[in-house]
Amino acid sequence: MTDIALVTGAYGSIGRHVAIALSHKGWTVHGVGHGSWGVEEQRAWGVERWAENDVSLAALRSLDTRPDIVVHCAGSGSVGASISDPYLDFRRTVSATADLLEFVRSECPQATLVYPSSAAVYGIAEQFPIREDAPLRPASPYGAHKRLAEELVRDYARLFKLNTAIVRLFSIYGEGFRKQLLWDACRRISADETEFFGTGLETRDWLHVSDAAELMICAADNAGPHCPVVNGGSGVAVTVADVVGELFDLMGKNDRPVFCGTERHGDPRDYQADISRAVVWGWQPSIDWRAGLSRYATWFRKECGLA
Repeated sequence: MTDIALVTGAYGSIGRHVAIALSHKGWTVHGVGHGSWGVEEQRAWGVERWAENDVSLAALRSLDTRPDIVVHCAGSGSVGASISDPYLDFRRTVSATADLLEFVRSECPQATLVYPSSAAVYGIAEQFPIREDAPLRPASPYGAHKRLAEELVRDYARLFKLNTAIVRLFSIYGEGFRKQLLWDACRRISADETEFFGTGLETRDWLHVSDAAELMICAADNAGPHCPVVNGGSGVAVTVADVVGELFDLMGKNDRPVFCGTERHGDPRDYQADISRAVVWGWQPSIDWRAGLSRYATWFRKECGLA
């Protein structure tokens, strides 16, 4: 009998990388969520079956899938959107997680559930690198809702003996990502723009999406009713100025970025993960940020016809 993996949000940037990583390890991957893709593209990303639907209890129960592992990649992915419409963000993150947990409890309690959370649950940290036992003081509805979803996962695991794990993802990037800093920066650079938000001194901890996918599979191997929590980062803090400056070089530009000093509401200034727990599991990031940026810039130039 083939082992079945269910990836919610498998159409998304992170979800499809989780799907292909699971497929390469021999899992038959089913997906559910929003997004329409052809069978050829779907199969290329390792997804055997795809249901375009909400991640709701009714939709999940209508699937002919009772998985052995669930990776819950569906949900909100934007601090800004959570500020402009916090209720919709709540529904996409907290309500969808509650429905998924009830599906697992009632239909496939033997399944392992991995929840990709966010470093946004930490908010404005006081000590670096950030450990998993640091205070949770989210600075945005996005972070607050991720924290609530985490609490649901932990409570279901404790009360119903479900095997779960939580991975708090830091700045995930990779080829194919068409949002956030790298995409915006490459678009501006290719248009000969040099002005950027912030001071440039803000720090982020960058983790390539392929490494993030491997960590989530590793988390499944270590899941249990005690619901372990690990950080998903590289452990290296890099300034935004260094990242954008590197992209200028990779895009073949001699200009340097200019930062206007404007801060984005809800975005803490600094992030750096303590990844020692994940390392104990035997996981290590394999792509450093400079190599990852080179891959991203190469993809961007090809995608936009600049190569």
